[in-house]
Amino acid sequence: MRSVNRKILEQVIAASTEPVMIVRLDHTDWPVVLANPAFESIGGDDSIKRPFADVIEDLVGRELALEISESLRLQQESSFAVEVGGREYLLGLKPLQLPNDENPRFCAVFWRGGSGSIARDGSETQHALLKAKRKIRDLTRDDPVTGLLKGRAFREVLDHDWAVASREKSTLALVLFTLDDFDAYVEVFGKHASDSCIRRVGQAIRRCLRRASDVVARLDGAQLVVLSHAADEDGVREFAGRISIAVRELGLHHPRSTSGRFVTVSHGVSTATAGEDYKSAAAFLEALIADDGG
Repeated sequence: MRSVNRKILEQVIAASTEPVMIVRLDHTDWPVVLANPAFESIGGDDSIKRPFADVIEDLVGRELALEISESLRLQQESSFAVEVGGREYLLGLKPLQLPNDENPRFCAVFWRGGSGSIARDGSETQHALLKAKRKIRDLTRDDPVTGLLKGRAFREVLDHDWAVASREKSTLALVLFTLDDFDAYVEVFGKHASDSCIRRVGQAIRRCLRRASDVVARLDGAQLVVLSHAADEDGVREFAGRISIAVRELGLHHPRSTSGRFVTVSHGVSTATAGEDYKSAAAFLEALIADDGG
């Protein structure tokens, strides 16, 4: 079968009565490259070229956008129940891969609004199955204490984003947060309270992420790391400072802290142009850890 002409494809998608978007995966900010009139009716007419994570966050909120962005980064076919403008949709992600491509370059995003009980039942069953698969995936990828990515899973994400950024010669930023005097906190309050402490710190950091495409993970012990696609190092440092303030404002009592009465974090920041400043993503991360004294 001969390749379908782009203009024909655009007409087919435009004719769909359900919202459809096409997102580019081989760019670091996942720009929206196509949106049909049905999507424009719910997402506005300014989505083209905008980062997908920003578009989704505007429509469904930060928490769900983080989950959707994670599935997109993993290039997994997924489904999510969402509500936009008072109407329920089953949002589906379908990576699109050409025969000669090693990885999918685009992803189709469908907004299916089931109108009958059979359609709803089918959508709910599909959503339940995909949700179960994600839970199984999360058991291997997520830190059981904080609910954030484990160090190994984070390194996989960093490797992927580094490879994409290398093709574009774009910049990635890492921020490494370390809980101050955390060993002393453990000695005073014990393991369970310490787990609760680092979980609350991790979730505070997660709430501060600027984009749904940003990622936060727990590396080892008291170290948490954020990956951002921001290019401005001064902006990243300001962002890290705001997070440090947010952690202090949690008001978690720490009687042996050398920085005050409450739990605090120290942070280190590093930015790099992928493929130029370091030979690999691993070298980028390890250099930051080494600078932090880890």
